[in-house]
Amino acid sequence: MPDPQAPSLITPPDIDDSQLVEQAVNGDVNAFNGLVLRYQDRVYSIAYRIMGEPDGAADMTQDAFINAFRKLETYRGGSFIGWMGRIVTNTCYDELRKRKRRPQTAFDDLPGGDADDGPPIASDSITPEEAAQRSDLQQAIADCIRALNDDQRVVMVLCDIENQSYQEIAEIMNLNMGTVKSRLSRARVAVRNCLQAVQELLPPEFRLGDEG
Repeated sequence: MPDPQAPSLITPPDIDDSQLVEQAVNGDVNAFNGLVLRYQDRVYSIAYRIMGEPDGAADMTQDAFINAFRKLETYRGGSFIGWMGRIVTNTCYDELRKRKRRPQTAFDDLPGGDADDGPPIASDSITPEEAAQRSDLQQAIADCIRALNDDQRVVMVLCDIENQSYQEIAEIMNLNMGTVKSRLSRARVAVRNCLQAVQELLPPEFRLGDEG
C-alpha cells in the first residue's frame, strides 16, 4: 500500500484521474499517492458521516484506499470519487456489520463529535449571529444523524448527502429498492423529530409545532 503521507508529492492539476490510475496500475506508487492526496479529505468526510466519530472514520479512510489500490484494475473510467465513494461506503458498512456481531454495539459511548470534523458551512454574506446559528444547526443535524441506527444512517448519508441513487444504494447495501426507500423515510422522520429540540434554528416549514 502506498504511503498516503508521502512527502513533497504534488499532483499536477492537468493530470486527470484516469491517467493517474493507469500509471498506478503500471506500478507508479507516486501516481496512486497523488489520488490519495487529491481525494482523502472527501473520502474521510464520507467515512465520518457513516461512522459517526473521527477515529473510526480515519481507520475506514485508510482501509478504503487500501481496498481501492487492490481493485484499481476494476476502475473503468468516469468519476473516480464516485468509484471511491462506493468503496469507502462498502468498507464502512462492512465494519458496522462486524460490530453488530460483537457484544458491544457500534455506537455505545460515542463522543459528541465536533462540527469541525464535517465539511465547512458555505460562507456567503451573513452576519456573525447567522453564522453561529448555521453552525449550531449543522451540529444539531450531525448529532441527530449520528443517533440513527446504522442502517438508517448509512441510507440517509448516501442519499441526502452523497446524492447516490436508490439503485446505487441498493447495490451497496445489498437491499431491494423498497427497503432502501422505507429506511430512508424512517430516517428522515427520525431526524426531523430529533431536530424539534432546536426548533428556533429551523426554517418554519420544519417546525412541527408551527403546522396549521
